[in-house]
Amino acid sequence: MSKFIKDISGETPDFETYMYVKDFISKYQLNIEINSKPLKAQIIEVNTLLKFHDNNESKRKSYFEMTYTSIIKLKDEVKNKNIIQKIVLCDVQKEIFPEIEKALLSLLHTSGYPGVKFLKKVDFEDLYKKNFN
Repeated sequence: MSKFIKDISGETPDFETYMYVKDFISKYQLNIEINSKPLKAQIIEVNTLLKFHDNNESKRKSYFEMTYTSIIKLKDEVKNKNIIQKIVLCDVQKEIFPEIEKALLSLLHTSGYPGVKFLKKVDFEDLYKKNFN
């Protein structure tokens, strides 16, 4: 039904941090969290949270995250929880991910990190099968 950026944030606290992160941003990792909540009959809000961050204990870090919201309407005949789970965790994500990946990369590039790329593509179908089958 609808999709939009609910929240987007990039923070590099100072020049020293920027210079440090510029050298080590290749060590940053992309994490994806997905949650959903029913809004009303057959309408679900799906929130996909992307976090691009450093898992190390370094004090010099930049933070980048984005919450992307998709509002979906299920067909009336879709009642099975497993089918709904697959729609939310796999089907919706496969459709929106190219767009949200582009938005997060745009944030990173305009934050002073123009060379950042996500080399590994996310296979939501495979992740779903591994976690729920």
